[in-house]
Amino acid sequence: MTLALARKFPGTPLEDAVRRYPDVPRLIILKTDVQRRGVHYTEEAVSYLDPEKHQTTGTHIFGARDGVIALRPESLLLRDGTSIITTPTPLEENPYVVDLRDGRPWLFDAGVALEEVDYWPAPAFYGKDSSSGVPMKNIVSARPQRLNIFPYRYCTFWNNGKGCAFCDIVTQLKKGSKELKIPARLDPVEVGAVIGEALKEEGRFSTVFLTSGSIIGGSRPFDDEIDYYIAILKEVGKNFRTPKFPSQLIGTAFEKEQLKRLYAETGLTSYTSDIEVLNEELFNQHCPGKAEWIGYREWKKRLVDAVEIFGPGRVNTGLVAGIELAGPHGFRSEDEALERTLAEAEDLARQGVSTVLIVWSPRPDTALGAYKNASLDYYIRLARGLHALRVKYRLPIEHDSYRNCGNHPDTDLSRLLPLWEE
Repeated sequence: MTLALARKFPGTPLEDAVRRYPDVPRLIILKTDVQRRGVHYTEEAVSYLDPEKHQTTGTHIFGARDGVIALRPESLLLRDGTSIITTPTPLEENPYVVDLRDGRPWLFDAGVALEEVDYWPAPAFYGKDSSSGVPMKNIVSARPQRLNIFPYRYCTFWNNGKGCAFCDIVTQLKKGSKELKIPARLDPVEVGAVIGEALKEEGRFSTVFLTSGSIIGGSRPFDDEIDYYIAILKEVGKNFRTPKFPSQLIGTAFEKEQLKRLYAETGLTSYTSDIEVLNEELFNQHCPGKAEWIGYREWKKRLVDAVEIFGPGRVNTGLVAGIELAGPHGFRSEDEALERTLAEAEDLARQGVSTVLIVWSPRPDTALGAYKNASLDYYIRLARGLHALRVKYRLPIEHDSYRNCGNHPDTDLSRLLPLWEE
């Protein structure tokens, strides 16, 4: 049954925000709010989904906001090509609604038709199987513009129950293995072969992306994680004619010698290590495994060390923006959270490390799942602040931009505004 009525009128919360922030494009504000509130697909919207043409949910390492694995669109595209990476959300949490209008999917809010959208197109390799008989989409998945490799769907910080408070990787691992038959650990040779098959679709993909849960084992902590990444990147690199290829790795904060190996032995061109929250006390509380094995100050030091190896503008860290306000120990106000977060982000920026945000989606199987994320105004102000730091310190963010990622409202701003004037 169609839930939304196709009608337009001014004065929606979205249009009010657009008027408050005239320097931020409307579609970036819309994208940010859709990520913040999530989406609900009507039956008609799901019926529009064609698995032969569109990507469907299920291949990523984190779960949906409603905790359900079902045949639904992977996510949405706006008419300017902007990706919206969002998750299905229960109706009682007031998500945006995706419904059909004149036979096409649109975003609705409270019955108001806001914007026509499209579903992510399925890559050509999605219909094929690997040499071992695994569907290729379960080995390498895709965003509209990049290839994703999730080689290890577990995080060993959970061995003693010290996984991050917002993370549901273990729950999703169990669901993925049982319901989707996704391998928990990928064979590097098979990954390289699937990447080669994907690249036959000329002009589709701009970069290769790699991330997994942390692996603490090895002669030194995280050597096993480094060895595994190197093995995979070497196999991926066989598909390119140059020593380096467009690529991004999100990994643990590695020691300098480990980073040197990663850079020297592979074609990797950029490195990200997510600190998740820019406050030592909240880091210790929400990321106890990272605090136990590395520590907040050492994590930041290793990010700065990485700039020596990968270069300024090739190293960044991510925030799960909104967790700094959650729970009894969170910041008391959004103003305080902005001031203190941006102050620490500036300390990193002046040393060559960029900070990007993702909009926190509280998931049901996590310690913070019962809390709400922040206001739309907060995310807009934080995005503007992070972008301003990149302008001030002349930090390009191409490897994590809308072209190569699409998950950060702040890096979307580099698309339409000059990063700096010469």
